[in-house]
Amino acid sequence: MLKINSLRATALFLFVSISVGMTSCTSPSFYKKAYGFNKTIAAGDFEAAEIMLEENKDKLEDGKIRFLYFVNAGMVEHLKGDFEKSNAFFERADLFVEDFQKKALEEGASLLLNPNISTYQGEDHEVLLINYYKALNYYLLGNTNDALVEVRRLNLQLQSLSDRYKDDSKYTQDAYMHLLMGLIYEANRDYNDAFIAYRNAYEIYQSDYSVMFGISAPEQLKKDLIRSAVLSGMSDEKNSYEKEFNLKYEPTPGQGNLVLLWHNGMGPIKEEWGINFAIVYTGNGWINFVSKEYGLTYPFYVGKTDLGAVTWIKVAFPKYVERTMLIKNATLENGDEKHAVELVENINAISFKVLDQRMGLEFSKALLRVALKQVAAYKIGEKNDSPALGAALSFVASATESADTRNWQTLPHSIYYVRVPLKAGKHELNFALQGVMGKHENHEIQVNIIPGETVIYPFYTMAASDPEAVPVPK
Repeated sequence: MLKINSLRATALFLFVSISVGMTSCTSPSFYKKAYGFNKTIAAGDFEAAEIMLEENKDKLEDGKIRFLYFVNAGMVEHLKGDFEKSNAFFERADLFVEDFQKKALEEGASLLLNPNISTYQGEDHEVLLINYYKALNYYLLGNTNDALVEVRRLNLQLQSLSDRYKDDSKYTQDAYMHLLMGLIYEANRDYNDAFIAYRNAYEIYQSDYSVMFGISAPEQLKKDLIRSAVLSGMSDEKNSYEKEFNLKYEPTPGQGNLVLLWHNGMGPIKEEWGINFAIVYTGNGWINFVSKEYGLTYPFYVGKTDLGAVTWIKVAFPKYVERTMLIKNATLENGDEKHAVELVENINAISFKVLDQRMGLEFSKALLRVALKQVAAYKIGEKNDSPALGAALSFVASATESADTRNWQTLPHSIYYVRVPLKAGKHELNFALQGVMGKHENHEIQVNIIPGETVIYPFYTMAASDPEAVPVPK
């Protein structure tokens, strides 16, 4: 419910003029603008992706999408294996998130004109993933202390999310991020903190993730939880979890572990969808915006303003569209032993959830924006004694409505993990992949194991389909 007060005609004229000038009903989505860059990532041509970013550096690093420039550049360098350069970009993204404060003028303008003119600050899960990749980079550089700093900062980010959203149905805890903490603590032989992180991950999988994303605690996580309890000297916890999971701990003296983190596919992209609302006058300065198709009704107070011939408006909102993974299954093979991967994070599903949980706010902001445009159009027509002008401006204001379709599009669709116990020494394993069309690929994984060591090995397959049209969410 919203009240719209009368504005001066001059301000309204500027408002409508600027809004018409800065929006376009034919404006392509952010994905379409960055299509070439996305295709190079999906094809694994990271050198070409780096060149594209460098060629557009001047207009990107200080522009409205500098967050996306920093994280995309960080991702490209990570995929290339230049972990120091990658972290330099992710650090800039991190500082941007910490330091940037929206200016009131910019926020007001984006609300009333077009959300695309605001500076993009990243979705909640996108901000979390900055620390994720920084932690991986530090680990791969052999700097476990800084990797641990990042996972602790990641934990603070998670706590901040939990404090911000009190609703149990919202995405406020990330099970996989706690699992990663456990892996890095274990790699640093800090088994007590590893146990705590694994336990937190297990509890979140069993509560939030099983309900919201259909992901239960992986079997390997249960084994990791028992093993870290043993290594921490927690016999009671070890016995309790063995009983709960119906598992028996089997010690492997002199052995180490390879943990492979498989990042598969590419995350969703944002597109625009619109709803046509009928304008129903209810008296005493109130109108209702009504969509019978979606069963929506929003009352607005416009005072003495009569929108006259205006009987409908179009409102634009962002929606996510999935990019289907082209590789559906994988197995890590050590000789005759075959170890199946397990799903631990579905970034695609999290993206949909994050947007869904703030759609009420998106509806309110978009309807306010459109309502003010309509009032502005009426006032200009009234001032110029031209109802036809007001009606024409009203039509243009509705036709030029657009949604913010920006997002971090080089993230993986999903993440899986598998742990393989290995004797000390050098090993060559085979990572066997199976595509959706039955195509098979094999990749050699080489690793040198030290007794008692846990080696974390990230692996990437970025192949993904182009987004397909999907039903508009209801």
